[in-house]
Amino acid sequence: MPLFRVIILVSLLSAPVLATDSVSPAIKAGSEFAATDTLACGEDASEDAQQCLAGLAWSPGKFSVQCEAAEPGYGDWLVRFPSPRPIGNATNDLVSMEWFAAREKDGTIRTAPAIVVVHESGSRMPVGRLIARGLSAQGLHAFLVHLPGYGARRVEGISEVDRILPALEQAIADVRRARDAVVALPIVDDSVVGLQGTSLGGFVAATVAGLDRGYDRVFILLAGGNIHDVVLKGAKDAAKVREKLFAAGVTEDQIIGLSRNVEPLRLAHRLNPAGTWVYSAKFDDVVLPENTLALVQAAKLSPEHHIELSADHYSGAVYLPKVMQQIYRQMMEPLE
Repeated sequence: MPLFRVIILVSLLSAPVLATDSVSPAIKAGSEFAATDTLACGEDASEDAQQCLAGLAWSPGKFSVQCEAAEPGYGDWLVRFPSPRPIGNATNDLVSMEWFAAREKDGTIRTAPAIVVVHESGSRMPVGRLIARGLSAQGLHAFLVHLPGYGARRVEGISEVDRILPALEQAIADVRRARDAVVALPIVDDSVVGLQGTSLGGFVAATVAGLDRGYDRVFILLAGGNIHDVVLKGAKDAAKVREKLFAAGVTEDQIIGLSRNVEPLRLAHRLNPAGTWVYSAKFDDVVLPENTLALVQAAKLSPEHHIELSADHYSGAVYLPKVMQQIYRQMMEPLE
């Protein structure tokens, strides 16, 4: 079944059935809230992990979170906050998140736990937006964070090559700070905050989860470890990335070096096995099963926390309704 038909089908299965015209009196376009970074990487016994942390961390501080009007179909509000790792471009350095709010049966927005969703590499982010919308329908506040160069952060003149590997260091910092931006919102239940990432977003989420225990639950879909291996050996989307990098003059050694800066396996031993779930596809030729298994083993996940789908990298979309139901249940379960 073609991917676009799968996405349409899953959209119909997971689309919210609640009214969407009610708004919370505490939130409106123009609302602004104070937030504070809670990043706490600590020290790691591994010298390599410590070097990785030093390269990705930033000095925690205070920042502001603003709500803007969202474009039709792209959530209830657009949430903005400054990137903790700015690159000097005003548009790109203002992080954006599409907020798909949790609602009561009468359509009013309610207090509920939150989950940050990190999208795939597609420029229109259809899968990430689909997951955010579906998790909102399940009863969670879902925030689709735009990675550098995507969505409201897209900047003309920045090539696809610049948006792939070099931008991931900023992306990791943005996604970690997103947790603290989310809990600054008054109708978010901050007792449980989750993180979900798919494909490219899954690699980002895996590394973010290794920084510290900022996120209480982490759900990694169609991703794993050894990013350079995926770029150099993967088919389809990975092959397209490889071709673009090579065409721009990026060498294999440079790909390995750039990937190392954000490699999930360097921090995988810091993940919480009880609060991390990895979903992989048995027939994936983009992110090979061995790449996923490397992360699962490094994080010491139990078999119950590694769910294998009988699909490839794209047909796995048919499992999304079930996956989103599982994510909701795990978000609502107490975690020791």
